[in-house]
Amino acid sequence: MSRRVVVTGMGVVAPNGIGVPAFLQAIQNGVSGIKFMPRYQELNFSCQVAGMPNFDWASLSNYISDVTLHGLKGTNIGYGLVAALDAWADSGIAYDTDEPRWETGCVFGNSIADTEAMKNVIIRVDNKEAKKLGSRVVEQAMNSGVTSYISGRLGLGNKVITNSAACATGTQAILMGYEYIKHGYAKRMVVGSAEHVDTYVYGAFDSMRVLSRKYNDQPEKASRPMSATAGGFIPGSGSGALVLEDLDFALERGARIYAEVLGGSSNSGGQRLGGTMTAANSTGVIRCINEAITTSGIDPQQIDLISGHLTATNADRQEIQNWAKALNRTGEDFPLTNSLKSMIGHSLSAAGSIETVASILQIAHGFVHPNINLDDPNPEIINMVSIDKLPIKMIKKEVNIVAKANFGFGDVNSCLILSKFN
Repeated sequence: MSRRVVVTGMGVVAPNGIGVPAFLQAIQNGVSGIKFMPRYQELNFSCQVAGMPNFDWASLSNYISDVTLHGLKGTNIGYGLVAALDAWADSGIAYDTDEPRWETGCVFGNSIADTEAMKNVIIRVDNKEAKKLGSRVVEQAMNSGVTSYISGRLGLGNKVITNSAACATGTQAILMGYEYIKHGYAKRMVVGSAEHVDTYVYGAFDSMRVLSRKYNDQPEKASRPMSATAGGFIPGSGSGALVLEDLDFALERGARIYAEVLGGSSNSGGQRLGGTMTAANSTGVIRCINEAITTSGIDPQQIDLISGHLTATNADRQEIQNWAKALNRTGEDFPLTNSLKSMIGHSLSAAGSIETVASILQIAHGFVHPNINLDDPNPEIINMVSIDKLPIKMIKKEVNIVAKANFGFGDVNSCLILSKFN
């Protein structure tokens, strides 16, 4: 028996808003979260702007005990905890439980541990002071630290998994949670992903020359997906989280339902046919989109909105071309398309989960958020699709079905089909 899967709670820590109300207002109004970072100027980085959440570390005392908070230094864990616990509260369920919640699991993605926090470990070990590290280091160094903190706080007793698939991580985590519920392995899943792009990770990307370096003096204009003047992506940080539930289970407890996950797909282009560690194989991308549509039981013509990966690199043109081929839709027939990265940058592992929260908010509140900084569209893109399908101002309209996709390093792809709940 195949079960329907719905979204009953959401939480977000984004560069332009922490918490769903603030984030909703920001994306409706095209508010950028990209800021100049003096530290990156001091480090002589070429790109000196970033999407960094205005995160109050002390606010974690509202979510976890003082004992747990003491010694916690992993910023990605902090982001993930707030997003996941906000999503849980939003779903209407109390945090505390005496018994494990056997029906509920967690798939939460991450890339690497906070290397700034790990710097202290390296220095102490190299100085022959390992005994001074304390007992909290390993739990923050392990890649599964985020899921361990979330599941421990909520007492989750079903599958608890940390996934990692570069930029496809967030949407893949949501898809995995969806599949566990659909096939009856769980009744409820907390899903999402977190990322903190610290100075060492940032520096590594800066050395690749894939980051924009043209707008250090105009941070809000720096992230320019689909633009002729796009000069590379802007790293962002944060977390997005959803509570997914079996429809009958949700209805039984009278839960509010934001949207339904109709289906999805995750695959790899195998780093063949033009695909590499850093470039997508178009055949794999198109297969991923088509498989998502097939598993969802919809027609490509039903898609109202594409929430693209669209990072503000040379890959934007190829991505639009892949969507056009996969959906067999071009020109005026192409769906409305937007990229949240224009406002928050590219949050790497967290991108898919934050962008999925944005996609569901557009379904729930009937609008399409703008593509900011798209005042000079790439001519090769508007030769394929109508410029009217790339909105630069918010559009108020009913949004029934969204295709949300992400494509990551390693030639990995993931695509979700999200729908208004009927």
